[in-house]
Formats: sequence, structure tokens, C-alpha cells
Amino acid sequence: MNALWDLLVFLAALVYGYLEALVKLFVPARRKSVSGELVLITGAGHGVGRATALEFARRQSQLVLWDINKHGVEETAAECERLGATVQAFVVDCSKREEIYRAAEKVQKEIGDVSILVNNAGVITAADLLSTQDHQIERMFEVNILAHIWVRGHYHPYGCVLLGVNLELAFLPSHLCILPPCSSSKFAAVGFHKALTEELSTLGKDGIKTTCLCPVFINTGFVKNPST
Repeated sequence: MNALWDLLVFLAALVYGYLEALVKLFVPARRKSVSGELVLITGAGHGVGRATALEFARRQSQLVLWDINKHGVEETAAECERLGATVQAFVVDCSKREEIYRAAEKVQKEIGDVSILVNNAGVITAADLLSTQDHQIERMFEVNILAHIWVRGHYHPYGCVLLGVNLELAFLPSHLCILPPCSSSKFAAVGFHKALTEELSTLGKDGIKTTCLCPVFINTGFVKNPST
């Protein structure tokens, strides 16, 4: 009897899902406006971070850009300003907790409360496991997962509209294996996102949305000509 009931519930949910998708195909949901929102993007100096910053700039958001590369983040800021956005650029090493804390405090005091946080910063080491040095493994975990937690310390996700965790997955030349350390750090970030989403739901924070992006196959410059 329970199996039959479960089957009926599943079929009902399936039909509802298809009907909902059909309706949205012809009547798409209205997108949230991010005009005027204060958006902080880490790892904004190149690649996905820069592309994300430019998209928010086109939508008239106020931007705060972080990156360890001074030239890269300033170049991104200049491009966003040409699109008419208000931009503040900071040189921040997201592997260092105290740098994150100092920059976050400065942003809050001098600019305002961040309403959209995009944790995009990420690093990889293009080598197999046995060739990856200890400090390289530590840095991948410091940037790819611990930085999300240190940023959370100042920009608590309960106070942000969106917590975006962009994961630039590592794809290496065909003669190398995918890195266990990098993949592990990315998997940890996915788990962090899932746990945070569950916590927000349990606490009834329905107005706060989280997104975890795993884009794959993106040539950001970390690895040349990426392939599986």
C-alpha cells in the first residue's frame, strides 16, 4: 500500500513539474532587478569573476571587486566603469583570513552593507597528486573552501540576498589525472553550499537565496586548453 501511495505521489509531482515547466516556457518568471544592489565579487581579476562583474555592471549594480592580482582587478574595474557602474577595487589574498577580515571591515565602514556576495575566487595546481606540493594543497583548500567561511564571518549569508559559490573545476591535459586535492576542495564547497541552504530553510529565511555554480570546461587561464 505504501509503495502504491509513493508511486501516486511521484506521478502527481512529475505531472505538476511538467505542467509548471510548460507554463514557465510561455510565461517566464520576472527576473529580480539587481540595479543599485551592492555586489561583492571575489576573484574578479579575470575569467569567470570578470565576466560576472561585467554582467552586474550592465545591470547597474554597485560593485566591490576583490582579487589578489592588482592589475587584473583594476582592469576589471575600469571595464565596469565604462559600462556606467560604480566600482571599488581591492587587492585581497583570499587564502589569508586576516586580509579578508580587514577588507570586509573596510567595505562595511566606507561603502555599506553588501547585499549580494559572489564567492568566485579559486585556485588550482596543474599537477598530479604525487607531484603537488604540500603548500599547494593547503592553498587550494584555503582559497577554494575556507575563504567562503572567512568571508561569511563578515558577510553573514543571513544578511545577503545571494551567496554565490562559483567553482572553477580543474581540467588537465589528457596525460594527467584530475587533481584529488583541488577536486576535494571543490566538493567541500558544494557540501558547504548544500548545508547552508538547508540551514536557511530550517530557520525560515525564505527571502535569502543561495546558488552553487559548477561551470566546467572554462578556459580561465589556470590551465591552458582545458580538456577532460
